[in-house]
Amino acid sequence: MKHMTGLILVLLMAACATSPTGRNQLILVGDEQMQEMGISAFQQIKSDKKISQNSQKQAYVTCVAEHIIAALPDQWANRQWEIVVFDDDTANAFALPGGKIGVHTGLLDVAETPSQLAAVIGHEIAHVLARHGAERVSLQVAAQTGLQVADIMARQHMEGTTEQQILMAGLGIGAQVGVLLPFSRAHESEADQYGLNLMARAGFNPEESIQLWKNMDRASKGQRPPEFLSTHPEPENRILALEKYLPEAQNLQRQAIANGRRPNCR
Repeated sequence: MKHMTGLILVLLMAACATSPTGRNQLILVGDEQMQEMGISAFQQIKSDKKISQNSQKQAYVTCVAEHIIAALPDQWANRQWEIVVFDDDTANAFALPGGKIGVHTGLLDVAETPSQLAAVIGHEIAHVLARHGAERVSLQVAAQTGLQVADIMARQHMEGTTEQQILMAGLGIGAQVGVLLPFSRAHESEADQYGLNLMARAGFNPEESIQLWKNMDRASKGQRPPEFLSTHPEPENRILALEKYLPEAQNLQRQAIANGRRPNCR
């Protein structure tokens, strides 16, 4: 038991990483493995969901995404990205490791301008660049490993007892509410901050991210769980945070425009 616990601690210490905003991360999964998972997942999504046949919407979304990609650091800008618009009424988008971006047609009813769409795509690309997928998988592995260790400890002292069942149930709740979900909210907040800079570096107007989340708030009224049990911050809190990050992003946009980055997507 001591050997197993020690091994887990060594693995956790060796897996420390730092996010683009300076936050400490736990990464137990390699980038190559995450890319393979992302590519496989995207293939499955394309099989399961209807791909939009609207060439104008596809061209518009591709234009916005490619402007952001072109402004990414070279290691990301030089990769082969695939951008697909799905015929789906929900206001959603996602990006996966392996250079995959999906946008639902329903998002185009909420993101009313190119800069508002850029705010969403920038946010989703930020998840990939910040390795949030790998971190989420790692947290789940660590939480599951911790539960297994706790189960072994519990069995040593109270095999088959009601107390053991209560302990495991309590740890399960604790791992879900106390660890996994708060980190997911941290990911969303970090992707907001980093994504705002990504869209601004491409020349899009970061101020329009505020209006986007106001639109999102109106579109999702009555459909969100309480923030405590949600992986996404409340729109009001999200907007306050974005307002704090705006000056830096506006400066990045001015630099982008000075360098000739003037996206004109329609």
